[in-house]
Amino acid sequence: MNNNIQTITTKVVVLFSIVFLFNSCSLDLAPKDDDSFSSEQFYSNPASYRQYLAKIYAGLAVTGQTGPAGESDLGSGAGAVDEGFSQYLRGYWQLQELPTDEAIIAWGDPTIKDLNLNTWNPDNVFCEAFFARIFFQIGLCNEYLRETTDAKLDSRGVDATLRAEIKHYRAEARFLRALSYYHGIDIFGKVPFGTEVDALGTPPPMQSRTFVFNYILDELNAIDADLFAPRTNEYGRADKVAAWMLKAKLLMNAQVYTGVDRSDEALVAVNAVISSGYSIAQIPYANLFKADNNSNGAQDEVIFPITFDGQYTKTWGGTTFLIHGSSNNAFAPSLGITNGWQGFRTRKEFTETIGTDSRVMFVAGNTDPVSITNYTDYTQGKKLIKFSNKKTDGTNGQSQDFPDTDFPLFRMGDAYLMYAELAFVNGKGNTTTALSYVNALRSRGGVTPATMADVADGADFILKERAKELYWEGHRRQDLIRLGKYLSAYNWEWKGGNQAGNPIASYLLIYPIPNKELNSNALLSQNPGY
Repeated sequence: MNNNIQTITTKVVVLFSIVFLFNSCSLDLAPKDDDSFSSEQFYSNPASYRQYLAKIYAGLAVTGQTGPAGESDLGSGAGAVDEGFSQYLRGYWQLQELPTDEAIIAWGDPTIKDLNLNTWNPDNVFCEAFFARIFFQIGLCNEYLRETTDAKLDSRGVDATLRAEIKHYRAEARFLRALSYYHGIDIFGKVPFGTEVDALGTPPPMQSRTFVFNYILDELNAIDADLFAPRTNEYGRADKVAAWMLKAKLLMNAQVYTGVDRSDEALVAVNAVISSGYSIAQIPYANLFKADNNSNGAQDEVIFPITFDGQYTKTWGGTTFLIHGSSNNAFAPSLGITNGWQGFRTRKEFTETIGTDSRVMFVAGNTDPVSITNYTDYTQGKKLIKFSNKKTDGTNGQSQDFPDTDFPLFRMGDAYLMYAELAFVNGKGNTTTALSYVNALRSRGGVTPATMADVADGADFILKERAKELYWEGHRRQDLIRLGKYLSAYNWEWKGGNQAGNPIASYLLIYPIPNKELNSNALLSQNPGY
């Protein structure tokens, strides 16, 4: 979508070099013209403070400075992370979805099959790419916070009006840093840790999952006063509710992350989100995931999107990856794209889980077998779709190669189901209210309402309901782990490397720290089991 913050994001070029805190991802943003620019020269332009913030937001969508490939943020040449693999959302989505029943991929990219089979190791290039992207983002945030202290602003004579804006910008940068640390502990457990107070070039020490969990909560509490009030910030930028939702997600998963149940606090956070002014969008369910979902009513529900634009955010990741990867050439025009990449589909256990729920969309007319005997054969397995480059009126997005469709990283539908889980699984909140939230989503999706008898099985009901409402939105691995179904209580085709599906070892609850990172920073250590 062509929105204000995203347009600025992709046009800005940072005109000075930065050596980031994380030596394992020591990266330079080199000068982009014939002159050398210092940070002071860069910030002599008052607009630069907003431009740099836009660059941080852009890091969730793009991979470099020149489009889908070229001038990668993560460097180039021998040994560099593949730029296409490194896109933030693509990395997160693959690590959350491919090891589960919701998705399996047919491609032969090096080490991709190990995500299908739950057989990854510390040299998996997709773990490596996402690890590098997370800490590139954190490095950007840290450097921005170093350059926007009161002392720095005083030295530059920044006026009161701009200072007031920068106060909001700093809070947003801290939110974005907290978001990446959240993704880090969810995927990798313990992580290298550093903030703006650490000197540039200092190797970051490893910190435990619990340490970083507590740090994120403290940060979210600290920035609350400086974030924009609910629904008063620009579309695509974080407000208070985005931080409340991140806090709720952390607390919902506290038992997994820290061994301590914090569901009472999670309920408080979820209630804050639900009463914030965002709502369940009263539009057809499919329209939440179309090319005009920044303006077709979906924006009433989406609390924090990763924004994409066919003109300004050209990438091989993001919703480009999700839309092209789910289609073949024959079906591609119905999704508003020129061709399909024949990548991923779902496993038979997921189709059995969702039954005939109308929210779950499939390629029309597809008769390929449900069971997958050869995971490299795209013609096997049901062909799910969710995201589309078609607008609500049936026209295509700006480009049929790079979709306009935004990705709803946080949305109210998830908050409703989080409340329902707290009520039906954790015994918190009100079950009548919880059922009404479930049925509000079912009603919007054209599904028969559930009854109290339907929710007698608690965790199984919630897991299925989340699958139907939230499939392919990057939740499945986390949901299966939190609800105790990831390791051995539930098997699916090709889980553990066997077509029938095997239980998997507990060390696979988190991914390995990449060997490349261990070799470059002696302060890091490997997760147990790898």
